[in-house]
Amino acid sequence: MNVHLICVGKLKESFYAQAAAEYVKRLKPFCRLSLVELPEERLPQEPSQAQIDAALSREAEAIRAKLPPSCSVVALCVEGRLRSSEELAGLLRTWEQSSAKHLAFVIGGSYGLDQSLKAEAWVRLSMSPMTFPHHLARVMVLEQLYRAFQINGGTRYHK
Repeated sequence: MNVHLICVGKLKESFYAQAAAEYVKRLKPFCRLSLVELPEERLPQEPSQAQIDAALSREAEAIRAKLPPSCSVVALCVEGRLRSSEELAGLLRTWEQSSAKHLAFVIGGSYGLDQSLKAEAWVRLSMSPMTFPHHLARVMVLEQLYRAFQINGGTRYHK
């Protein structure tokens, strides 16, 4: 299974980087994981909505450039559907039976993802109605992927 995690923004805090690295290591037996970091567009201190929209559009183009052919996109966004860990595991099983060769989870920067990218996604997924730093979302997605593979494998990790 080819899984891609495409993230806008670089992990600066070492504790996020260490946690992400741990789950990347744990995922190696289950999938070929590629993690891509894209730079977040620079905006002024108090950007207008037009400036934000333009930045999101440029980020979306950079994300699209990193998506492999025959790819199913999972967009992480606040308006996405909340799913349990078991439901995510089910989505992975469903995807494995599809003809798509690659599955890409996309995490936007501090202003989220462009509407066009969300509209093109196979699945829109919300982690929670609460707000989390987008850097923490990366760790959470990696952990949930690991958990989903464990659920599908019938292990005791998910109790």
